[in-house]
Amino acid sequence: MKLLLDTHIWLWSRLEPERLAPSAIAAIQGLENELWLSPLSLWELSNLVEKRRFVLDSKLDDWIQQAVRNLPVQEAPLTFEVSLECSRVQLPHRDPVDRFLVATARVFELTLVTADERLVGAKGIQVLANR
Repeated sequence: MKLLLDTHIWLWSRLEPERLAPSAIAAIQGLENELWLSPLSLWELSNLVEKRRFVLDSKLDDWIQQAVRNLPVQEAPLTFEVSLECSRVQLPHRDPVDRFLVATARVFELTLVTADERLVGAKGIQVLANR
């Protein structure tokens, strides 16, 4: 299975694994699964650190490099096709990063791993809910 990790799932897997459901842990640790991460998740983390809503034990660049070494992920590219697909995404909220994640999942046929109830019902994608 090809899994696109929502930002919080990626961060929890590194910092608070106890917040992950057993099904999410099994999927993330499953050797047969590919893990994908959007560059927008790194951007979201950067914003959280900048606003001091998230504190890391090292510099952001170093933390990200270590995190990617410990949990290898494939970069989910932001392509023209993904950008165009965003215009077709219908969500009950206006978060642009969520729109990009759903569009990315559609374009690359990925299963979105999320705890965000607003994304669990997203149309046109497979979702692995952290429950």
